[in-house]
Amino acid sequence: MDYSKTAAAVLKGVGGEENVQSLVHCATRLRFVIKDDAKVDKAAVKATPGVIATAEAGGQYQVVIGNEVPEVFAEITKISKLGGASSSGGQAAQDGPKGNLVNRFIAMISAIFTPLVWALAGTGLLKAFLAAAVTFAWIDNTTTTYTILNALSDAFINFLPLALAITAAKYFNASQFTSLAIAGSFVYPSIVALNGVPDITFFGIPVTMVSYVSSVIPIIVIVWLQSHGERFLYAALPAAIRRFVTPMIMVIILVPLTFLVIGPLSNLISTGLAGGIGWVFTVVPWLGGAIMGGLWQVFVIFGLHWGFVPLMTAELQSTGLIYITAPLFAAVLAQAAAVAGVWVRTRNSNLKSLAAPATLSGFLAGITEPAIYGVNLPLKRPFVFGVVGGVLGGALISAGGVAANAFVLPSLLALPALFGTGNTVMLILGLLVAIIVPFGLTVILGFKDPANEAAAVVDGTDLEVLSPLDGTAVALSEVPDAVFAGGDLGKGVAIIPRVGAVYAPFDALVVAAFPTGHAIGLQHADGADVLIHVGIDTVKLGGKYFSLKVEKGQQVKAGDLLLEFDINAITAAGYDITTPVIITNPKKYPAIGSPASGPVAHGDPLFLAIAEEELATAK
Repeated sequence: MDYSKTAAAVLKGVGGEENVQSLVHCATRLRFVIKDDAKVDKAAVKATPGVIATAEAGGQYQVVIGNEVPEVFAEITKISKLGGASSSGGQAAQDGPKGNLVNRFIAMISAIFTPLVWALAGTGLLKAFLAAAVTFAWIDNTTTTYTILNALSDAFINFLPLALAITAAKYFNASQFTSLAIAGSFVYPSIVALNGVPDITFFGIPVTMVSYVSSVIPIIVIVWLQSHGERFLYAALPAAIRRFVTPMIMVIILVPLTFLVIGPLSNLISTGLAGGIGWVFTVVPWLGGAIMGGLWQVFVIFGLHWGFVPLMTAELQSTGLIYITAPLFAAVLAQAAAVAGVWVRTRNSNLKSLAAPATLSGFLAGITEPAIYGVNLPLKRPFVFGVVGGVLGGALISAGGVAANAFVLPSLLALPALFGTGNTVMLILGLLVAIIVPFGLTVILGFKDPANEAAAVVDGTDLEVLSPLDGTAVALSEVPDAVFAGGDLGKGVAIIPRVGAVYAPFDALVVAAFPTGHAIGLQHADGADVLIHVGIDTVKLGGKYFSLKVEKGQQVKAGDLLLEFDINAITAAGYDITTPVIITNPKKYPAIGSPASGPVAHGDPLFLAIAEEELATAK
């Protein structure tokens, strides 16, 4: 692909820069918010070399590029003012996510963290390996080698506000470098050194300084305020001075505002929580463990966890033990177990590749940011399952009187800090529950799995059909039925299922939902008709052992559950379970390409339906 030519053609096709309100990109798609749909030449965009498909959803015009979308996006930013920080100090921010406040908050956090999760996952994994090396005495943590490696693994998470300043500025359409100047003050060495120092004032106003290292919420709130302030100032100030006066005013107002208001407010809330939970641990330990195990990761998200640090250090100094720390192991391992469940269950290749390192860094090093922000929180249910595991595991651990004998970051490698105090059986039971419950809930109850974005119209006319089943793909000629094997009904591939569930192979309209449940017909927006026929002659079962989950006329998305069936019961009744997946309008799609063979999972590419136009062109 010639990225510059693709970028120029796509930008021209959507009506030019002046017709675009905003532009962002995800893992595989350019996502445009268009001002006037009538100005978009959709045929030209779809015909652009490098464009796999286009789609319109969520108020966006989406152009599917694939794994090379960052390069095309970068080229667009070179030839336009789209995609970066506003050079004019802020235009109208793009429409925010719709829905209730919780969904909007989660969507905002996910969007701001999406560009960072790979770096978080990579450095978190490095931290895990380094912790393992120290635990097994492969490296001495007093050497300069360790110091350097530790800095490499810790730097990004320590200076997280700087990275968040960039992504939040893009999300809220604020000036990135002004946001960086604000975030830089949060982690400036002399400011960090003031954390905990008494009698700090700013022009005589008392300041309660807290640590903003690794913090999340303060910089996001401040950049949101910055975006509104910049728009006001750019409209109010003369053009001759606004470019340098606006950043000066933003920094001098927003940074002290953070130290004077957000810091004390955060400290007040977190100190109150710490004191209250400390009292609960004294009176009802299991309840304290449940609260800390369930809510610790929530406290981390809002930056309230810092208020517990003084309580932990004071407890260690006075008793030599930290009871509050013990249930935190359940909280951390539960989120790691939930993301492990996502890793096992998801069929989305991008999500699976992120969940893998997030699982390892969570378990080994206790670094859960990649898991929470990149996977669990956006998917919602895994995060909730992690909270449930933390509640149960934390309650058991604290009910056993377990405490930490050192100030440690909770992880599997730090478990020795819990041994020798309290009931060891309760500790092990609590850890197992914290891991097994969220993992099992995530795998069994699942979540809304994002479909692989490769499932789309290819080259404008051909269609990639994803596997609707988990099983083994075989040639259609191997089906023990002459009509299917001979291709009389159409071309395709057969699957010998290993799981009794059928999923949509692309976004489609259900055009046939047989009352017997043994077959279902789908139609793609471009006219491709696909029949999924579970087993041979299974219509004779009259619907027994089948359960339809959709009805005729219903719109479904790729990966949606269509029907379930009992494999063992059907085979025990004497029926062959081989399932043909065929294109039933062969005049429009007379051939298939790239047929899968061997083990497949639902969501994997099954075959390419080749359109008549493409065959004619090839000839």
